[in-house]
Amino acid sequence: MAHTRKEQTEAFGRLLDILDELRVKCPWDRKQTNESLRTNTIEETYELSEALMREDNTDIKKELGDLLLHIVFYAKIGDEKGAFDIKDVCDALCEKLIYRHPHVFGHAEADTAGKVEQNWEQLKLKEKGGNKTVLAGVPASLPSVVKAYRIQDKVRNVGFDWEEREQVWDKVNEEFNELKAEISRMDADKMEAEFGDLFFSLINAARLYKINPDTALERTNQKFIRRFNYLEEKTIQHGRSLKEMTLAEMDEIWNEAKEKEKSL
Repeated sequence: MAHTRKEQTEAFGRLLDILDELRVKCPWDRKQTNESLRTNTIEETYELSEALMREDNTDIKKELGDLLLHIVFYAKIGDEKGAFDIKDVCDALCEKLIYRHPHVFGHAEADTAGKVEQNWEQLKLKEKGGNKTVLAGVPASLPSVVKAYRIQDKVRNVGFDWEEREQVWDKVNEEFNELKAEISRMDADKMEAEFGDLFFSLINAARLYKINPDTALERTNQKFIRRFNYLEEKTIQHGRSLKEMTLAEMDEIWNEAKEKEKSL
């Protein structure tokens, strides 16, 4: 269902009006601060991510609304402090989008998505008050897998990357062998360090083959959950406990779950 720009603008204005009223009349909304909202914002972001993974449009719409509430809430708090309001947020975003898309709003040329990304990173480095180094824009609080991917993607945009993506497998094998060597010595600190290096190289391989490692891992998480739930349900149906079963018995049901998924 498409809405006109006027309808969309009116809906956004209505949201701002409602929040203004809640901020005055609701004790809970009135006491919220940037810090009190922060952890909830993180939770809402993950809930949106989960809905996106499922491609559940109903939940995507709901979670987008929850996240939008947090955005306008932070803008409202900024307004109350005399620091900025939602117009300043929108204006700053518009100016950034225009500046970083000179191939659309200017005279630069970029005929591929890769070229656009390269231009984007270069322009970010040139912005007044922007990131002073290539990796300065990677948030320290990002989850480790996402952070590794972003680090690798950013350095790629300035030319620090493999000449041929197949070369990454030599690095993966090198890191795997170094990990095995440390495991044989049972040095806990060095084993952890080598595990990290191996993970980093695998994430690099995923990037080079256009696989999102976080998405790939979450798909595997969900697959494991489905199969383990099946195993548990089957065990309960037979009046048994998982702790009473042998690994071979559990593997038999696990493989049954795998075959059922293949037939879907």
